[in-house]
Amino acid sequence: MNEPEIRIFDVDGMTCDHCAVTISRALQAVPGVRSAKASYPERRAWIAAPGVPDEALVAAIAAGGYRARPVAGPQVPPLAPRRGSGPTRFDLVVVGSGGAAFGAALAAAELGAKVAMVERGTLGGTCVNIGCIPSKTLIRAAEALRRAQRSPFAGLSVQGRLVDFAQVMAQKDELVADLRQHKYEDVLAGLPNVELVRGQGEFVEKGVLKVGDLLLRADRFVVATGARPHAAVIPGLAEAGFLTSTDALALTALPESLLVLGGRYIALELAQAFARFGSKVTIVQRSDHLLPTEDDDLTEALASFLREEGMEILTGAQAERVSRDEEGFAVEVEIGGARRTLHAADLLVATGRRPNSDGMGLERLGITLAADGAIAVDETLQTSVPGVYAAGDVIGDPAFVYTAAYEGGLAAENALRGTGRRRDYSALPWVMFTDPQVAVVGLNEKRARAKGVAIDVATLPLSYVPRALAARDTRGFIKLIKERGGDRLLGASLIAPEAGDLIMEPALALRHGIGVRALASAFHPYLTQAEAVKLAAQAFYKDVSKMSCCAG
Repeated sequence: MNEPEIRIFDVDGMTCDHCAVTISRALQAVPGVRSAKASYPERRAWIAAPGVPDEALVAAIAAGGYRARPVAGPQVPPLAPRRGSGPTRFDLVVVGSGGAAFGAALAAAELGAKVAMVERGTLGGTCVNIGCIPSKTLIRAAEALRRAQRSPFAGLSVQGRLVDFAQVMAQKDELVADLRQHKYEDVLAGLPNVELVRGQGEFVEKGVLKVGDLLLRADRFVVATGARPHAAVIPGLAEAGFLTSTDALALTALPESLLVLGGRYIALELAQAFARFGSKVTIVQRSDHLLPTEDDDLTEALASFLREEGMEILTGAQAERVSRDEEGFAVEVEIGGARRTLHAADLLVATGRRPNSDGMGLERLGITLAADGAIAVDETLQTSVPGVYAAGDVIGDPAFVYTAAYEGGLAAENALRGTGRRRDYSALPWVMFTDPQVAVVGLNEKRARAKGVAIDVATLPLSYVPRALAARDTRGFIKLIKERGGDRLLGASLIAPEAGDLIMEPALALRHGIGVRALASAFHPYLTQAEAVKLAAQAFYKDVSKMSCCAG
């Protein structure tokens, strides 16, 4: 007897596992539905309902206040291995389907290897589904709203613009679904030597990964299972409930007020976006500064810009207890020895992430894990067990999608060819997508001084950059660091609109040994923001404030 047709629907509006149960029961009550399962973590429903039109299934989900839309592409049941008579012996088995996993699978496919990719949930991992793509889409929408409300040009201020938050989130979901289809599902479908196996993978012995009732055998494995939000241990937090970054990106109603615990990338990006949409936002950061590993002048400038937008920022604040009250949440914090209770309609906890290394039987193989669950690897990305490699967020920092993809490809190459290539992060740029953005590459002042490196520092306010003046937006600065008395660039720290684009010139200079004088003498088109790099390099040797716009 043929198995029933499985259809997949993306579902918006779920906030907990109970929502998934409610949706599952509503679908099972529809005449003609043979089986139905909804999942809160995946924000999806899998339905076996031959002959039942999509419209009837969407209507059943909508009756509970949720929104659903069919997912295009191959329809397979959740957490079940792909059926078929194909072989279960592979050259490489990749566990996961995010940036690192795809990097590994693509690299292995180019080498002619036969690959199995094992995925227990939604294809594509964090970045496309619940990370980079949805968050940056939300951030850009909030930025566009901000610019519409407050033009920097005299006499052009526009006040009172409102935004349909649910519509913004729906557009975000559409983009996520489209990119998941085209950049992951379609790419995978175009790789004939890569087999997708759906289900939870668990090592049962060396060289064997069990997925459902399948045993996948290989001499080489790459574990690339990513990471998940991890909340700090605070009395009352678990009982009160809270939003993770994943939950915040799935909201369809804008919180009237929002408390954010955390002061790093994810916390600050989402805090500013929600504040710009209209939430009253308070940030609670345990350290004395936001982004505590970065230079104080940079983090103080960022805090100032965020406060100017109406956000309350409490640093050196330790959350002591969380509870519910009539306003929503009450968080007791200690600041400088004094107690204060903060109130908000919702609570976002962005205090870190934890590697997804549990439930795979890694301990059965004797694979070494760090205290936080990160898989320990050497510089070639091999674990403590020969033949088993790991890549991406599951091995810890740096936790970026572009480093994950790089690590995945490197791990696959080393696993299959035995080349022993080592990771190289000597010129790794990173960007935080607040507005203005923060971007850093190489050493900053704080790290250089901690290492005992003698440095020269040049800091150029954006008020000296003609392009910034013309755009009426001189927020921020660019800081370059070079070796004391020499020409070698050691690092750059930027806070500026589109700093993420500007950081690439210093990053390339670091990577290829281009000196500061070469940056200062290179042609930079006028009027461009990139001219800031040239002017900052010149600031080591000249008083830029006294230079003409046309000075070379």
